[in-house]
Amino acid sequence: MKAPPKIGDAAEIEFVVDGTHVIDFADDQMPAVLSTPCLIGYLERTARKALAPVLDAGERSVGVHVDVRHLAPTPPGQRVVCTARVIHVDGPVVSFQVQARDQRELIARGLHKRRVIHTERFAAHVRRKENG
Repeated sequence: MKAPPKIGDAAEIEFVVDGTHVIDFADDQMPAVLSTPCLIGYLERTARKALAPVLDAGERSVGVHVDVRHLAPTPPGQRVVCTARVIHVDGPVVSFQVQARDQRELIARGLHKRRVIHTERFAAHVRRKENG
């Protein structure tokens, strides 16, 4: 890392819920709403965005922990704003407070941790697993 992130460093990502973001079990009785896995993916991307400015060339971050409560449903057409704020740094592991709001209310909040990795070492580890 160029320098450790500072407590309070933050990022936001906005998106509008569409058909690619909703549960795959919607039917006559169950309305289409933003799926939890999709929402968590956006929260992870938001934390990755917050960490990106402090990474050196050849470094990336990977998610290592997610603890998120999905609090309220969001139908297609609603704008969602995801926020990730650095709350703790322990060497290469950075903890984030994450939350998401739609146009009406808080829809999710929780904790997410990312680990800064060196891409060459990470890729070598993956190759070893692929090759037995």
